[in-house]
Parts: sequence; structure tokens; C-alpha cells
Amino acid sequence: MNSLFSTAALKWLSLVGVIWLQTINGTNADFPAYSSQLKYLLSISQVQLNNLAVASDAGKLLGWLSGVAAHFFPLWLVLFIGAALGLVGYGFQYLFIVREVSLAYWQVLILNLLAGNSICWINTVCYLATMQNFPADSRIALSLSTSYQGLSAKMYATVVDAFIPARYVKGSYLLLNSVAPIAVSTVFAPFLRRFEVGDRPDVTNCGFVALISVAFVTGIYAVVGSVDAHIPPMALAIGLLILMVAPLTLPIGVSIREVLEQKWKSRDMRVFDYSVESKSGDGLDKVVAEGSGHGDEEAGRFENVRMEENEELEWAVKELLKSVNFWLYFMVYLMGATLGLVFLNNLGQIAESRGHSGTSTLVSLSSSFGFFGRLMPSIVDYYSSKWKLNLPRTISMGMLMVPMVAAFFLLAISSTSITLYVSTAVLGVCTGAISSIAVSATPELFGTKNFGLNHNIVVANIPLGSFFFGYAASVLYDREGGGTGSCVGMACFQRTFISWGCVSSVGVLLSIWLFIRTRK
Repeated sequence: MNSLFSTAALKWLSLVGVIWLQTINGTNADFPAYSSQLKYLLSISQVQLNNLAVASDAGKLLGWLSGVAAHFFPLWLVLFIGAALGLVGYGFQYLFIVREVSLAYWQVLILNLLAGNSICWINTVCYLATMQNFPADSRIALSLSTSYQGLSAKMYATVVDAFIPARYVKGSYLLLNSVAPIAVSTVFAPFLRRFEVGDRPDVTNCGFVALISVAFVTGIYAVVGSVDAHIPPMALAIGLLILMVAPLTLPIGVSIREVLEQKWKSRDMRVFDYSVESKSGDGLDKVVAEGSGHGDEEAGRFENVRMEENEELEWAVKELLKSVNFWLYFMVYLMGATLGLVFLNNLGQIAESRGHSGTSTLVSLSSSFGFFGRLMPSIVDYYSSKWKLNLPRTISMGMLMVPMVAAFFLLAISSTSITLYVSTAVLGVCTGAISSIAVSATPELFGTKNFGLNHNIVVANIPLGSFFFGYAASVLYDREGGGTGSCVGMACFQRTFISWGCVSSVGVLLSIWLFIRTRK
């Protein structure tokens, strides 16, 4: 493979690999598509079903293990550990759904815990590989790559609709959740490492413009495919596959450019005015920036982070947990992105309670708009870096929570289908955007050292929020349903939506407080 790609091209290929991994790593997003099957087979209540979703999120409580492992093991090994955990967690649930094995409720809880933890391992690898290879453009690269995780549910739903016959649909989501991550990990694991190469400004700009453009077109296509029922599933699947393959043309183009420039230099013996020396070895172009003695120093720094050189920001875990800013940030994430995830986890029951049968359509819609939400920060970061602007992550999170408040209150006062669709789209966008912003907000607030560990501590709020918010919603649901396990009518989630709207309002205030404390 080295003979086919230059080092610069391999660096871009690593980002494409991260994009593919993120696309198939949002496996918990399609839980509503098969949650009703689990509820029926296990004969459980809504509260017990919510506990399964909580168990999946609770896997993130152990996500810090992946950050520790990344300090001692190569990234490819950390990646395969995560994929193996997902294979076991989702694989046995698939066998249960198709009646090949018999599982007790507590065993399914443990399997969901393993499956949820697998996501953390793959995410950690993706974050670290991206930060190592794009230190100067980490904001853009992280936002762009993490945006594709919002597309996971849509991709899985499209594959099921297009390629799985109706009689085999049962359990197909769980089967894909188990095998897709390990298959993609096997393909891209060799490229998830640091490639020492100096970026040329024109190559970097063109590369991100190309990837953002492809992502934007992919998002539009996914949204259209979610709302337009006239598009044949096969055509939709082929179109998405083409758009997913399209980013591979970037490293190929960069490699061709490197080969042509090398031949041009060999003939004319001219040195480019951007002071990069190109040396041809055993078929592999190595581009080393002038002044390479400072390369390692630059590789660990984030552009536009005002306090990046302050050693005190590289906090140890104990100091992190003592910080008021950390707990404010923790609560803002809890009342924003985590609350949005709880809504999406309950989307199946919310749709059923309102007499809406198209749960898979809502899942696809939330996934498509979630992808757009995750993509927005990368677009904003790209143009803000060109215009020398720097919108603080803390205030961005607060601004995104305002539409969430409106969406929850709208669901509480209106039971129409259009309200459900609009609110789902709004919550998908805002939840995705906050999740994406948080990936780069963590190192900006608390330093880049031990990022894998720090961010996994932050996302530990997800299982806590999933339990408290989800449990309260489930209790109200069962109470309105008279303890029968099912509830029909607007009252099933009305008080839940009102309380969630109030919680998000508090989150907005906390984000403003955090912004005031960290604006300098």
C-alpha cells in the first residue's frame, strides 16, 4: 500500500478511514428500530425496556478504559478490542431475536453494557488518530469526522430496507451492528496511525473543502431519502454507497499530485517557495516541513486555543474532578446532548403512543438531521478560521439548546404528525451539533494531554442522564397506561416533555455561566 500512496495521501486516507468508522459506530442510534421486539420477547415493562437503553449508555462509564489502553497499546489493537466487544454484545442479542439462543433479562442487560462500551473504544481511536494527523486543523477534522456518526442509523436502515427481504428483517439491525464495525476496522486499521508530514496550505484547504462538500451532499441526500417515500430503497442505498466511497478520491488525488510534483522536481531541480523538501525513498514520498526540529512540538497543539501553552491546563483526573468548570460543562452536556439522546431512545414508544406507525422513518429522519447537526461545526470552523473568528464552544452549546427547549414544549402542546416530524428533526440537529462540538470543547477547556481519558469521563454523563431522565419518563408512561405495558394518547409523554423543556432551559443558563467563567 505504501507504494501506491505517498505519506501525505496516507494521512488523508486515515481521515477517510475515521469517517467510515464513525459512520458505522453509532450502533446505539438504531435501538428504537428493534426495541419493541426485545420488549415483546422478554415480556418486560417500559421501565425495564428503558433499563436496556440505560445499560447501553452505561457502557460509557467504563469508556475511560479505552483512554488508558490507548496510552499503552497501538491504536489498531484498541480498535479491534472495541469491535470485538460490539461483536459479542450485539451478536448474542441477534441470536436471541432469531430464537437461536435463550437469554434472560439480566443477560441482555450485560450484553447491552458491552455493546455500549465498544462504541467508546472505537471513538477513542478515531479522535486520537485525527488529532495526531491534523493538529493544526483539529477542530475542523474532528467535527467533520464525528458528524458521520450521526448517519449511522440512516445507513443501517437503508441497508435493511434495500437488501434484507421482509421475512429476514427481524434482528437484521443487530446483525449489522455486530459485524459492520469489525469488518470496517479490518480494512482501515493499518492507516490509523500518525503520519509525519508537513501540510501545504493549498492541499489542506482543498482537502477539507472537498470532504465538507461531499458530506454536505450526503446529508442532503439522506434527508431527502428520509422524507420522500417515492425513492426506491435500492436506489437510495446505491446513492449513499457512492457518496461514502467518494472521499477515497481525495487521498488518490493527493498521491497522484505528489508523484507528478516529484517527477517535475527531478527534471527541473527546483525548490518550491513553501520550503518543503521532498525526498524519494523506496517508492514512498516523504514530505518534511522546514524546521522539523519543532514538528513534535507543533503536533501537540491546537490552533486558536489561547491558553494551549499553559501547562496547568494539562490537568490530572483528580484536578479535573475538582474543577467547577468541569462540572458546569458536565451538566451542560447532560441537559443538552444527553437529553436529546434520551428522546431519540424513546422515539419508538413516543411514535406508538401518538398512533404513528412509521418508527423507522422517524429513526431515519433523526439520523439524517443529526448528521447535519454534527456537520455544522466543521463548516463553521472552516470559515471562521479563514475569517480569523473564534466562536467559543461553550456559548455555541447554549445557543443550540434554545431550539431544543422550543421543540420539547411544542411536543407537549401539539399531537399532530407534523409536530412530531419537525421536533424530531430539530432535536436531531441540536443533539448532533452539541455532541460534535463537545469533542473539541474538551481539549480546549482542559488541555490536550490525556484527552482520551478526559473526554470519556465527560461522556459518563450519558448513562446517568439516560437513567434519570429515561426512568422518570418510563414511570410516567406506565402510570398513564394503567400498568398494562402500553400507553396510547398525548398524555403518555406530555408531562415528560414539559419537564425536559425545563431541564434544557436550565442547561442554557449553565452554558452562559460557563462561558462567562472561561471567556478569557
